[in-house]
Amino acid sequence: MRYTFELLGISPVLHFFNQQQKLQAENNLNVEYLGNNKCSLDVFLKSVETASAHRSWRVDKVVETVINFWMNNADSVQYWNYRLKDAGNDHLLVARVGDIKSLRQSFESLLNN
Repeated sequence: MRYTFELLGISPVLHFFNQQQKLQAENNLNVEYLGNNKCSLDVFLKSVETASAHRSWRVDKVVETVINFWMNNADSVQYWNYRLKDAGNDHLLVARVGDIKSLRQSFESLLNN
């Protein structure tokens, strides 16, 4: 199975929490949204390790995907780090991790509606 990881944006904590509740109720795809108050590789690695165990993903492959993203997208990481600092303490940096097949299905379902 192949995985994908990307930083999506900044969200107020309460909004992210409400969205997570809705997604958990209706989402059975292998896609997980992560919110952290720090923009660091270590923080997101801990988050994906937890998500991987919950989803029965290959932890080593998911971790490798996150590290590759971090190494190959330094400008994006730096951009979101600045935006998170500008947003203040009551905001989170949101990322998405999942298997590519499920993410593709999710996008296709959006286009078919």
